[in-house]
Amino acid sequence: MQAIKPGGGRGTLYIVATPIGNLEDLSPRAVRVLSEVAVIAAEDTRHSGRLIQHLGINKPLIALHDHNERGRVKSILDQLLAGADVALISDAGTPLISDPGYVLVREARAEEIRVSPIPGPCALVAALSAAGLPTDRFLFVGFLPAKRTGRCAALDELRKETATLVFYESPHRILDTVADIVEVMGEHREIVLGREITKTFETFYSGEAAQVLSALSDDPHGSRGEFVVMVRGADKAESGLMAGALDVDQLLGLLMAELPVKKVAKIASVLTGLGKNELYQRALELKES
Repeated sequence: MQAIKPGGGRGTLYIVATPIGNLEDLSPRAVRVLSEVAVIAAEDTRHSGRLIQHLGINKPLIALHDHNERGRVKSILDQLLAGADVALISDAGTPLISDPGYVLVREARAEEIRVSPIPGPCALVAALSAAGLPTDRFLFVGFLPAKRTGRCAALDELRKETATLVFYESPHRILDTVADIVEVMGEHREIVLGREITKTFETFYSGEAAQVLSALSDDPHGSRGEFVVMVRGADKAESGLMAGALDVDQLLGLLMAELPVKKVAKIASVLTGLGKNELYQRALELKES
């Protein structure tokens, strides 16, 4: 264990949170740090250049993104070791939260370079604070897989998680993702979507998953902007394959006596609110036994 303190002739790596939409959310401290450092490492220099220009700051910008981070780390560390202060920013929000910077921060700490966070906007925290879902425990998953097979598999792994689940999602996949939540986690699972957080058209959709999917589909602006998807964690009944006082195995057994397994899973999902995929697998297990 080591304590890294200021001084020692080395520079400081500042991790600076920037606005996720509303420029008024940038803190005075963040502005001061960005104006004082020797260089700013940005995920997209064109995007961040507009922010820096808006602030009236004239500092060198270097690109640091997923595709070049490992190659750029050494040159940034050299500047820090020589005594220059460096700021790391992402396109929006807090760096490293589904954004580049992990490699740089890890290597800087390994070199005993001071790393100092400048807190500020973060989409997942902002969305959670206004969602009305439990926040005593939450699991941030970042972006789900882009392809449906991988996305459904990821959701299935998380289906029994009791903590509130938080994802980021892009506008062109949001409808498919919510539909998959309905399919895998059940149409009655409570979800909240935060769209365009802090921006002019900030919108929250909340309710049971099937209701939210319908509302989103009916909204002409529903597939525009960036989304934070929040899913209420499974309750004890869901995590134990029980639904209230209903014995799910008994229900599946009764239905299988009259219907094919696929139909059984669909009906049982409607009656219990549990995911069809899990019910289908459980029905197969019962049938084999």
